[in-house]
Amino acid sequence: VDCHFVQDVHGNTRLQQEVRGAIEIQCIDCHGSADQRTNLITSGPAAYTSDPAGAPGRNLKALRTPFGKRRFEQVGPRLYQNSMVEKDLRWEVVQTADTIDPASEHYNEKARLAKTVRRDAGGQIVWGDLPGGKQDPCAHANKNMSCIACHSSWNPSCFGCHLPQKANKKMPALHNEGDVSRNYVAYNFQTLRDDVFMLARDGDVTGNRIGPARSSCAVHVGSYNANRESIYVQQQTISAEGMSGIAFSTNVPHTVRGGPTIQRTGPEKGRAVDPSAYLAGRNETKQCTDCHVARAGDNNAIMAQLLMQGTNYVNFIGRYCWVAAGNHGLHAAIVTEQEEPQAVIGSSLHRLAYPDFFKKHVDHEGVLRNAYEHPGIDVADGLSLRYRRAEVLDVQARGEYLYAACGEGGLRVFDIANVDNKGFSERIVTAPVSPLGQRFFVRTSYATAVAAPTTIAPDPTRTHRPENREPTVHPLYGYLYVADRDEGLITVPAGTLLDGNPSNNFLGREVTFNPGGILCGARAIAIVGTYAYIGCNAGLVVVSLDDPKNPRVACVVGEPVLKHPRSIQVQFRYGFVCDEEGVKVLDTTDLGNPRWAATLPLADARSIYVARTYAHVAAGRHGLVILDVEAPERPRIDQVFDAGGQINDLNDVKLGITYTSEFAYLADGKNGVRVVQLTSPETPGNQGYSPRPTPVLVATSPIPRGGHARRVSKGVDRDRAVDESGNPVAVFGRVGARPLSLAEQQKLYLFNSQLWTVTDDPRDYGPPLPLGAVPPAPPNP
Repeated sequence: VDCHFVQDVHGNTRLQQEVRGAIEIQCIDCHGSADQRTNLITSGPAAYTSDPAGAPGRNLKALRTPFGKRRFEQVGPRLYQNSMVEKDLRWEVVQTADTIDPASEHYNEKARLAKTVRRDAGGQIVWGDLPGGKQDPCAHANKNMSCIACHSSWNPSCFGCHLPQKANKKMPALHNEGDVSRNYVAYNFQTLRDDVFMLARDGDVTGNRIGPARSSCAVHVGSYNANRESIYVQQQTISAEGMSGIAFSTNVPHTVRGGPTIQRTGPEKGRAVDPSAYLAGRNETKQCTDCHVARAGDNNAIMAQLLMQGTNYVNFIGRYCWVAAGNHGLHAAIVTEQEEPQAVIGSSLHRLAYPDFFKKHVDHEGVLRNAYEHPGIDVADGLSLRYRRAEVLDVQARGEYLYAACGEGGLRVFDIANVDNKGFSERIVTAPVSPLGQRFFVRTSYATAVAAPTTIAPDPTRTHRPENREPTVHPLYGYLYVADRDEGLITVPAGTLLDGNPSNNFLGREVTFNPGGILCGARAIAIVGTYAYIGCNAGLVVVSLDDPKNPRVACVVGEPVLKHPRSIQVQFRYGFVCDEEGVKVLDTTDLGNPRWAATLPLADARSIYVARTYAHVAAGRHGLVILDVEAPERPRIDQVFDAGGQINDLNDVKLGITYTSEFAYLADGKNGVRVVQLTSPETPGNQGYSPRPTPVLVATSPIPRGGHARRVSKGVDRDRAVDESGNPVAVFGRVGARPLSLAEQQKLYLFNSQLWTVTDDPRDYGPPLPLGAVPPAPPNP
């Protein structure tokens, strides 16, 4: 109420596209800007409607408190605001211009650096003055960035909400004035966090300035019919124009930090006031290293998060853990309870929420009792593949389908929409009606790996309405990418799997790419922006997919840097590769031309999964090796976990978060599927950005008949709105809002194609230039 009043609270009788369309005030209306003191006239998006006389903006000097005082009082050069709630409380409204004036008691050297920093004509960083008395040429000018981009301490994000609809459950509908329905939809928020800070371009209403963004609607929907059959389970959505429905929005966090001076007047003015509660916020504003590459090289994960490229930490595995089981085919282990709260079986939450079920699980020695299987071939393959082995080497689930690399069987897509439906006897099928109505396979020589360009579901084939201001989806997202041991890279158009029409699900290869045999021995593939990183006999081959119909080799990183790479993952500026010698770190600042950065010798490193500041390595007989990669060029082993020798054939690891706990899902070879709880509410620092894992083995799903767990399907990315090449993949909740483009991202860490770094110490940027004349204070009213 001290910031918003009259129409900000009660509206202006107009229907707005978003809440801020009706807001008339901005930060600068009270605090001024770096180059101008306040005139106490509102200038926000709706300021044009605030004065009945038609003047632009409302005169804040005319407002009064319920106690008869003026809301704002000018006392000499100081501006004070009187509280609307407490009669004898007031505070100084510090002027932004004073924070950069060395002669002012409110001077703050970091504030001066942030508000005046820029590059001069020679490209050197300079700071201190305002060229021409204006902030416009400076890096953080108000016309390009909102105040809250730096002055927000934290931002709430919802990284997963489960909306199950249940038929024949008569209840008042949520958010609809109590209308009664027989189809009740519960709203179960699962992963609420306040440890993430991201930036994006705001919507049209606020001038498309850079400001905070958050995950706002990472919805997974399910539905139960009148027979209590789960007719679809935790499916993600797609927006009308093709962006993934794992949605984001720009927002005002309302966690502004400043530290005003507090004064009491009237009868209480002699009472001591401890300003620590206000002043404590001074160090909670964003520092240089929160948004730029740190000179210490220890904020790579922070940058990946800030730019909305994702960190693999809040991914969603869900009720089923999908595993490639080699000659045994597919294995879908049920790893959570079906009802909310959807606790992982054997976890700390399971113990609290389902004590009876937890006791039974412990009595069964932690063995999961339910899983579904599929041999990995179709009935018709009995003849066509009679001389070939049926095996599944790699899997990736996305939506209602699971993509599988099946060795001599090539690429096969499985329909898994009814895996949770008790009304289906065969819950995993190669065709829901008839093999003649679909062609869900592509024959290849020996498919070793398959990659979807993302685990969410953007669709590049959908049409656009210009007034929606939605970006287009890059064409590469309309394909699946198969690594074949003999044929190299094979692209398969997969738009038909995203359009909701089952009548056109006929797959076929479009491009087979293996120039000069350079991709022979391909065994691993990762899609990084518009590039495919392929591990093969030649090393790591980087293939440009900017035009998916015409791929080209961009770079080859071979021996002695890499020796038969087996697994690849990229986080912002660094790639992490497992090869025969251990873990290699590559500098991927230039995605098309990665360079060696570091080596960590490690025996039997089979695959790697990087989540924020930790890398999790499946190290065969050694179990799970957890690396500290906060500083990627200085990786170190943090801990080795093998559950007392039980985990001894580890091939793969993927992570997923459920509520407040992180879990590792392991493909432990002959031992089957392992579920390891990495963090819990009892883990020190669990509410922080990247707590140190405290692993505990909580569940095991054996694969019968001698099956071997080889690969685990990656979970749904819930904090990724843009790829490493700047292509948006998720819908934004403001008209005109979007993630930063690649050019905008690179301004934060590249200049003339060269990396530049920062520290949080203003002295590292050279002496400040003279500030010059400071605008005079307005006259005392």
